[in-house]
Amino acid sequence: MRVDGHQHFWRHDPVRDAWITDEMSVLRRDFMPEELEKEMATAGVDGCVAVQADTSEDETRFLLQLAEHHGFIRGVVGWVDLCAANLAERLDHFAASPHLCGVRHIVQAEADDYLERPDVVRGLGMLGDFGLTYDLLLYPRQLASALAVARRLPHQPFVVDHVAKPEIRRGIMDPWAAHMRELAACPNVWCKVSGLVTEADWADWRPEHLAPYLDVVFDAFGPGRLMFGSDWPVCLLAAGYQDVLGVVEDYAAQLSVADRQGLFGGNATRFYGLQD
Repeated sequence: MRVDGHQHFWRHDPVRDAWITDEMSVLRRDFMPEELEKEMATAGVDGCVAVQADTSEDETRFLLQLAEHHGFIRGVVGWVDLCAANLAERLDHFAASPHLCGVRHIVQAEADDYLERPDVVRGLGMLGDFGLTYDLLLYPRQLASALAVARRLPHQPFVVDHVAKPEIRRGIMDPWAAHMRELAACPNVWCKVSGLVTEADWADWRPEHLAPYLDVVFDAFGPGRLMFGSDWPVCLLAAGYQDVLGVVEDYAAQLSVADRQGLFGGNATRFYGLQD
């Protein structure tokens, strides 16, 4: 099964989606499953993991409802307030859905040490009781904090979104590369090969600009803990679905057949516990 391990859906709301700036105006519309399904069919992708884009339980309910009506949505990474006093109750409520496979918070908008806060660590420590993973959406400056919490919770599965958003546009590698290698030494941490084109120059990126960053994560995590994600529709700021997939496919041509199958589906299926 070929799986896109990271994409989003939304019905555009100009107030809620104020993060979509004027230079991102291409994203100021609805992006729903019918459109993505056509892109995936053209690319030979069988299923996807829908990831939260809004910090609300309404977002989680929205994505779970979409998954109930569209079989190609194999899993949902939703949002739950990990710092809530009634967290166990909320996790129990949402984990009743067979489609919920993980939780994410927009950590990149928080303080650098957010993940190490006692209330956050407490919440992260409860996810395993409900069989849930955690997506790490962060910037390079927050990798040290992610490393600390990954070591503190060695049985909790984590996955780094968008290879932690290195400064590809400026060609900066360190200290991002060193921190990613440290994080990859934790066997409970995986990484998504996603979001690279939007960290590059949107109007003038080339595969060779992305290759050094791909070299780091493939060497650090190995092909067994990496998963492809399109980051559709956010990727449209810089490239179409087929282009994003094609860049990773071309890079991965050096891998064995088994490793390519893992990268483009098998690893996401294992990490998230997706049903075929």
